[in-house]
Amino acid sequence: MGSKKNPIWRIVVADKRSPRDGRTIETIGRFNPQTEPSTIELDEERARHWLAQGAQPSETVATLLHTKGIAASGS
Repeated sequence: MGSKKNPIWRIVVADKRSPRDGRTIETIGRFNPQTEPSTIELDEERARHWLAQGAQPSETVATLLHTKGIAASGS
């Protein structure tokens, strides 16, 4: 998402076996690092649901979840 020199990242749930830019299961939020402070829009209920189902967040997403006060399992 975003435009040239204006990155905005989606926080998605994806199957580990699908390609990096491939099909996603669900989009649960957005991250915009260019605002002050950085904007993290996250559906916390869905994030907790997927973590309870055994989803493993990437290191970056785990940091964002921690910032929002959501404990990522296994971290």
